[in-house]
Parts: sequence; C-alpha cells; structure tokens
Amino acid sequence: MKLVVVVPAYNEEPRLAKSLGRLREYLSTQSYSWQVLVVDDGSTDSTNSVADRYCDEDSRFQLISYEPNRGKGYAVRKGMIAGDGDWLLLCDADLAAPIEEVEKLFAAGKSIAIGGRPLRESSLEIRQPWWREFAGRMFNFAVQALSIRGIKDTQCGFKLFSRDAAKDIFPRCRFNGFSYDFEALMIGRRLGYEIAEVPIRWSHQEGSKVRLVRDGLKMLRDLVALRLTLGSRL
Repeated sequence: MKLVVVVPAYNEEPRLAKSLGRLREYLSTQSYSWQVLVVDDGSTDSTNSVADRYCDEDSRFQLISYEPNRGKGYAVRKGMIAGDGDWLLLCDADLAAPIEEVEKLFAAGKSIAIGGRPLRESSLEIRQPWWREFAGRMFNFAVQALSIRGIKDTQCGFKLFSRDAAKDIFPRCRFNGFSYDFEALMIGRRLGYEIAEVPIRWSHQEGSKVRLVRDGLKMLRDLVALRLTLGSRL
C-alpha cells in the first residue's frame, strides 16, 4: 500500500519545516510506502525553498509549485489529481490534526474518511476562538440544510480518499477557494461513495488564511450554487 500525503501550502515558511519533519518522522515508522506532496500555491515567502530542501534530502518528498496564488481549493485539486497512491490524505500544513490520526481514518474502512472536530469522542486539545467555533457551527448548519446531511464538520483539513474516489471526484471539482471541502464531499456522495466522519485529536493553530466575513460569504454563495447544480440534498 502507498499513502500520498497532499499538503497545500501558501506562505507557510514559519511552520512548514517542522511539519514536514514530523511527517517524515512518523511515516518512516510505518509498514506502508509513502510520499509527501507539497503543493506551493504561489507563495511569496520561502515556502518553496523549505519544501525544496526536503525534496533534495529525501526522494519521498515532492514539490508542485506554480504562480500566481490560485487558492487552496486549486492547490488541493492539483495535488489530489497528481498524487499516485492507493490512498491520498489531505493534510493541512499546520498539522492541527496530528499525522498519526490517519490510522483512525484508515480504520473507518470507507472510500472517504474525514476528521470531525465536533464529534463527542473528538479531543480538542486547543480550541479555536469562540467566534470561529460559532461561525463554523452556523456554516455547518447551512451545509446540512442545503446539501450534505449527517456530516458535522465538512471543513476540517484532514481527509482521506481512496485512489478511485480521489480520481473520480477531484477532476470534477471547480471551486478554487475554501469551498473545495464541501464541494468534494457533495460530489463524492452524489457519485455514491460512502463518507465516514471520524473523531480525532485536533489543536487550533494560529495563522489561518480564512477571513470569516469575506470567505464565509463567498462559501455560502458557492454552497447555494452547488446545490442548484447538483439538485436536492444528498
């Protein structure tokens, strides 16, 4: 088995080296083969150079880099389409969900398994500021009302896809911004893939690129557009 970890990165210079080091430390102890695919989304800092150093040291690291910045959804789509593995893990550059939590996603036994922060069994070791948690809950209410029933956290940046699911879903995705999460899950469910939401450990990390008002309004607009495109709730 081969796992490809897709790490979208935009101006992640301050924390990328530590995260890539932790990924290598953990994955090197596993019995399966692996690759870390960093997708540099037009960064203006030294994100590219940090990733390049790991690629030079270890052939299991690979960098995709382009300009200008296109958005996280574009970066995720680029990595998921390029990744050549039996399983593909979307993993945020801040490792808010520790990499070892991937074993819980594997254990779910589904083509798509996602981390769920609001689940009762989840362990939120460092919580988000209250206004971010509140905004997240309100947005999820809209997601459940308009599209994906039964999933409490579409936006967690820790998602595992089988090869078939990833190659089926992501070429169909079109949103370049932060709407990619619910878009991929909506398309996946429409295509008949089962989605398991799994409790995980998670720690809030400062430095989120999401701007609540600007990005929240755009995501709501995208959600309505996707609902009209895909039809009734899934």
